[in-house]
Amino acid sequence: MAKKTYNEKLHSPGGLPKIEDLSAKPESVRRFGGDRLLVAAPMQYNDIMARVPEGKVITGDLIREHLAREAGASATCPLTAGIFTNICAHASVERDTDKIAYWRTLKTKGELNEKYPDGIDGHKLLLEMEGHEVVQKGKRYFVEGYEDKLFVL
Repeated sequence: MAKKTYNEKLHSPGGLPKIEDLSAKPESVRRFGGDRLLVAAPMQYNDIMARVPEGKVITGDLIREHLAREAGASATCPLTAGIFTNICAHASVERDTDKIAYWRTLKTKGELNEKYPDGIDGHKLLLEMEGHEVVQKGKRYFVEGYEDKLFVL
């Protein structure tokens, strides 16, 4: 069997979205602030990432909060969120049409994503081409003043 392309992964919801009942897991309820955890579909991330205009950025955390609110869930799964935003980025590069400006989606606290196409260097270049200042803090890179440039959902 051939390996799936990123676009195939993006369009393979695999029973998602779904809400997991965490009520039997007190530690998870504490961690996520409630007993309903949304596992969103990859296209839900793609649709939001596609809406972020030039000059603005968004974080995966803000996308997760928005999706949880829309679904009436306590939170959205952070593990699948990271996986799916990366799938969205690679799928955009892979296809000829309907590309998204994936580089406008940052990690927590405005951090660049080393797993995006072309790694940190590619992510940094695309952000700087749009006028964002990227600063290095230790081994990690961040958009300076990203809070003032957030796209509001």
